[in-house]
Amino acid sequence: MSKRETIYNQLTDLAFQESIPFCYLCYKKAPTGRCDNCGSDDLMRLMEGVGCEYDTDWVIEHILKEHLEPVNQAESFESMIEGCYPTETKVGWLELSTADILKTMDEVSWDIAKDEYISSLEEDEEVMSFDNGSTYYWAHDIENLIEEKLEKEAS
Repeated sequence: MSKRETIYNQLTDLAFQESIPFCYLCYKKAPTGRCDNCGSDDLMRLMEGVGCEYDTDWVIEHILKEHLEPVNQAESFESMIEGCYPTETKVGWLELSTADILKTMDEVSWDIAKDEYISSLEEDEEVMSFDNGSTYYWAHDIENLIEEKLEKEAS
């Protein structure tokens, strides 16, 4: 099992802990996993004050957004560029930021390189997205959050 699958499974467990079963047909909580009123086990997940929906992916997204800062892709990429190339480049008599030169001289190339950089981080399981690439989080931050939540649950 990959690191991503392990983390996703842990986040799913956390989502079940943070939400409760809810029968939308009867509009009642069903903490036993079956509606006491109609007997249905086709239940949504309810997070008080947040919402109600089927599945746990939306709960996972809410937990991550609530507790973690997403990866600032532009800042992370620029930092990587500054680590690989000289911070400043001399153009004529001017000393300019290498990253700024690259960014302004060919914006398309810059965006493609940034996307490839994020993809490589995702392949290496350093960053993870649970909303099809709209938002990325550092894997170590997610692991710390899970550990923190599990410790809190145990005490």
